[in-house]
Amino acid sequence: MSARILPDTTIGALLEDHPAAESALLEMSPAFSRLRNPLIRRTVAKVATIEQAARMGGVPLATMIARLREVAGVSSDGEPGCAVPVAESDRATWLRAARVVEEVDADAMLKRGVHPIGRIRSSVSKLVPGEAVVLRSSFRPEPLIETMRRSGATVECTAQDGTFVTRFGQAPE
Repeated sequence: MSARILPDTTIGALLEDHPAAESALLEMSPAFSRLRNPLIRRTVAKVATIEQAARMGGVPLATMIARLREVAGVSSDGEPGCAVPVAESDRATWLRAARVVEEVDADAMLKRGVHPIGRIRSSVSKLVPGEAVVLRSSFRPEPLIETMRRSGATVECTAQDGTFVTRFGQAPE
């Protein structure tokens, strides 16, 4: 029996149950081309949900789920709605002015086969209040953002000239 396609379904589970969904994802956003990278497929895809991927790819959640269900031949009858957007967390203005102690290039690390989560976790754990670590990437690192928020870091992600700039910090006292 195939898994249902819901906002909290992981991309990994989706692709395991519905391999044809990969081409639909690639059509929806160039950001999803990273799914071809075996490291991303083994790590991020296992924890990233459809809801997170929609935000990362700039695709409306309801549109993404409807398209994935269509490609997978899954009925949406009786499924929970998906059109309610998830509110962005409150952004801390201090984070933009925080002293940056390290900048990390996620794309370069991934090309070397190294996921940036370990480095970000380590660097953020050493921050003092008012400091930040900046991650630059060509995609919105939604699973990393959520992981770091759950660990207590303040996080803000903005797009600048096709590059996502994600700031991780410790709030000043």
